[in-house]
Order: sequence, then C-alpha cells, then structure tokens
Amino acid sequence: MIQRTAHCEETMDYELYYWPGFPGRGEFIRLALEAGDADYIDIGNASPEGAEAVVALLQGGQDGHPHFAPPLLKAGGLTLSHVANILFWLGPRLNLVPDDDESRQWANGLQLTVTDFTAEVHDLHHPLGPSLYYEEQKAEARRRADAFIDARLPRFLHYFEQALTHNAKNGDYLVGRRLSYVDLSLFHMVQGLRYALPNAMAASEASVPRVIALHDSVRELPLIDEYLTSERRLPFGETGIFRHYPALDMA
Repeated sequence: MIQRTAHCEETMDYELYYWPGFPGRGEFIRLALEAGDADYIDIGNASPEGAEAVVALLQGGQDGHPHFAPPLLKAGGLTLSHVANILFWLGPRLNLVPDDDESRQWANGLQLTVTDFTAEVHDLHHPLGPSLYYEEQKAEARRRADAFIDARLPRFLHYFEQALTHNAKNGDYLVGRRLSYVDLSLFHMVQGLRYALPNAMAASEASVPRVIALHDSVRELPLIDEYLTSERRLPFGETGIFRHYPALDMA
C-alpha cells in the first residue's frame, strides 16, 4: 500500500485520488502532503483496484457530486477537485502558505500560472488533443514544441524568476518568508521539464538562477529528500504530462 504516516501527533487523514503508476498532476498534491508531514493514502496506487476507486469517486462516490478529472482529495467528509483549488484549501492546514489573505491570494494566482504552464507542457505531445496518440500527431507536436521552446518556456521561467526577484527582500521563496506550496509546484515543474526537455532546459537554466536555486533548496529539504528516495515517488514516463520524446527537444 502506498501510504505515508506522519511523524507529528496531531494530523488529519487525507486520501489522494489520482491515476496509478505515474506522477501526473497528482504530484503537486503529493509534494504538499509530504512537505507538510501529513498522513495520507495514495488511493490510486494503494491496491490493484486503485484505478477503479478513482473512477468511482469521479462519478460521484458517496458525496454525489461528479468530478471532471483527478486529482481529488478527500479530507473527512469533504472532497476537493483541481490542483490549485486543493492547494488553496490544503496550504493553510499544512502551514504551506502565509497567514494573511493577500499572500494567500497571491499564492493562488501563482499556482494558477503553474496550471497554465502544465497545460502547455502536456500539449507538446498532444497538440491536436488527447483522443489521438502522439504517433498520430508527430508533425504537429514538432511544430508545437519548437514554438514552446522558443517563446513559451522562457516566458514562464522568466516570470517565476521575476516573482522570486520581487520577493527577494523576504528570502528565496515565491511567497513570504518560508516555503509554500507554490515553491513545491515550481520544483516539480523543473524536475518534469528536465526529464521531458533536457536539452532545452540545459540551455535555459543559466538565465533563471533563482528558479534553479529554489529547485535545489527544495530538493534538499529532509522531508522531500526522504520522499524522493522512497517507493511513494513515482517515476516519470511516457504516460504522463512530462514525456521525453527526443524529437521534441532541442537538437
């Protein structure tokens, strides 16, 4: 069973519902739960019937509300959908966002930018939509990747570099003076892009030193380091958002 038991005494039990076998969008939630030292079960990977449990909750489950897509998070009698929405609710409970409303709204806006970034990365290999296999849209994917690497990748990376520079008076984080869930999400974006587009990222990283420094500092956090070397950490592969197709990377 893929389950994490927290070290702290007072915890709320969480259930994460996401497709088994790959990080995907569920990884944004996993990283927050891990960094927040939370007790949770990764339902999709907890048993051979995990995918069926995800489908059942999508279709309504016990709360009766159908959901469009995972990830979903259950906490007590509450079921939440969409990465940014889940993290907006989860962040204060895991001490992964400042206390003031302005900071929480700013963090949410940054997370929604991560959502846009993630969607554009996904569309590199599925520019005509997910109903077709990558092999059926290779030419379109190549054009999309060229445009992404030339314009969109630097725009997103430089935006987060700008946000880190703006907050530099408070430290090396995106929001406030300590780690937030948005820092964890940006860490995952760098990890995923290094897997999917290693050449493009190698050419880009020197221009965004604060982004890379943030990634490196998150990687060294004890709870994150323990997670990344555990069985709970799922590998990247060619079934998720971040896929390494050499033809889509820079030469």
